[in-house]
Amino acid sequence: MNSKLSNTHKQLINEVSGDQLMYYTSQLTKEVRLSGSAEELRAFQYAKEVLDDLGLETKLSFHQGYISLPVEAELQVGGESYPCITHSMSVSTGDGGLNGDLIYIKELTNQLQVTGSIVLTEGIATPGAVRILEKAGALGAIFINGTFTHEMTVSRVWGNPTPETKKQFPTIPVISITEKVGTLIKENLSQSAINNSVWFKTVVDTAWRDIPTLVADIKGEIEPEKFVLFSGHIDSWHYGAMDNGSANATMLEVARVIINQQVKLRRSLRIAFWSGHSHGRYTGSTYYCDNNWEDIHENCMLHVYVDSVGGKGATILSESNCMVETKELGGSFVEELTGEEFIGKRFGRGGDQSFWGTGTPALFMGLSEQPISDDIASQTLVKLFGGIKSGGFGWWWHTTEDTLDKLDKDNLQRDCKVYTAVIYDACTSKIIPLNHAAGAKELKEALNVYAKLAGEILDLNVAVTRVENLEKLAEEINHTPLDIDWSDEEAKEINKRLIAISHYLIPLSYVSGDIYDHDLAINQPVIPLLKDIATLVELEPGSDIALEWQTILKRRLNKVEYTLLKATRIVESLIKYQGELGVKKESKIII
Repeated sequence: MNSKLSNTHKQLINEVSGDQLMYYTSQLTKEVRLSGSAEELRAFQYAKEVLDDLGLETKLSFHQGYISLPVEAELQVGGESYPCITHSMSVSTGDGGLNGDLIYIKELTNQLQVTGSIVLTEGIATPGAVRILEKAGALGAIFINGTFTHEMTVSRVWGNPTPETKKQFPTIPVISITEKVGTLIKENLSQSAINNSVWFKTVVDTAWRDIPTLVADIKGEIEPEKFVLFSGHIDSWHYGAMDNGSANATMLEVARVIINQQVKLRRSLRIAFWSGHSHGRYTGSTYYCDNNWEDIHENCMLHVYVDSVGGKGATILSESNCMVETKELGGSFVEELTGEEFIGKRFGRGGDQSFWGTGTPALFMGLSEQPISDDIASQTLVKLFGGIKSGGFGWWWHTTEDTLDKLDKDNLQRDCKVYTAVIYDACTSKIIPLNHAAGAKELKEALNVYAKLAGEILDLNVAVTRVENLEKLAEEINHTPLDIDWSDEEAKEINKRLIAISHYLIPLSYVSGDIYDHDLAINQPVIPLLKDIATLVELEPGSDIALEWQTILKRRLNKVEYTLLKATRIVESLIKYQGELGVKKESKIII
């Protein structure tokens, strides 16, 4: 494999310091950083001071965010008291608490009916699980975690609420207990009627608060208006040394290395620190998107996210999140710097991925994960994170145990080197290496599945034909070497069209609603506009409800078809543009 590491890449990654990373992390994680708190603001101010000292252009601003802070919880079962925690965006019970009969349900299903009961179940408290229990008629929910309880946000609302999305907030109180406590309760549950009686109390402080955002720019020299967005959140559960202190340290170290090595960037690097991630369901990054939508849509070439890097035992780097369009960009550096073959993992709906509606290509969430083990925490977390070999960020993730001793200096340095190489490459490559053929292929595979499912109920032939053509045309772009000596103006025009293709294909692949809005925090299949075909095929043909679903799905299909047509036209224009520049087959370019 040809090396992607230029001398400047090597110069930069050799400058990455494990000691400096650990120092930054120690300074950032001195205090618990609840969103909107004075402690969090001090961490923001520290990051700003570091960046200011490096000579960067920084801006610390504030805005109103809808923030939910768990305060306390109490639990009694059969007259016995047990330790527990409540969760961000859970309902507060009031001083009287909640009484009811407790039933144990090991696995939740959409067919569940538990009207009037409080449910004890296995796993981490997630918005999807809470929603199932609400629909099933539960009065409240108790989740059994692993050795430690994991702090979570149980709302599906992405960012600040609107008059419509606020209807999606949880309607029941939610608490979590450890595996040890859960075992005791389950053992006593069936012994007598009194042991089925449960009472718990939750206190959750949910309100609008001023929260900060910190942005720093390292200006590019050739196209400074274009930028790569490199972001992560500062707020934390408890001390959050890994989540997200080590990631914030990585952001500062990447900036330090680039500035100290005096490398020139083609386009700008914009480093952004968010609040409201853990306690506001990404309200910081969402607000930034809402208030900079046009700039991001027009000028952001790539969003690189960093979360929970450098953990002890975090040896799996092959399954970090990416879009198929950005897999090669990120994966090539993972492979070269670690020797691990990069598989990549499609983004789920989480982790400050607030920019899909703008059509911005995205790369990474966390980078390194723990290998899967038989430990209950690993088995629990793998269900949340997904993956083949990877089992999440570690048993201490979102717990009181996320402290400095959970970091490995060498792993943190390794992860930072990957980020440094990727960031430098994205800011300096004359042509952004986006694989739109892979994006079209992913869409094609999804459309073929939908077409088979729909049968004759909904005709997807036009969409399938268009995406097949799009994939073939996009392959022609992939066959154009990236090291052509394009002029700056030619490169700008090529990048403009590459990003314009992203503006169509990424929302089509990831966005269910309006591109100016934000979908709920629920994982979506590829082309979520058509996911309800599964609902349609279960309905009685010709019934009122079936005809209604056919109507809306045809309208959505129109959007899919026309989006593919517009993307194809841009790909064709790019191929034609390159041809007009004299880029011919004899110049070693396949067109």
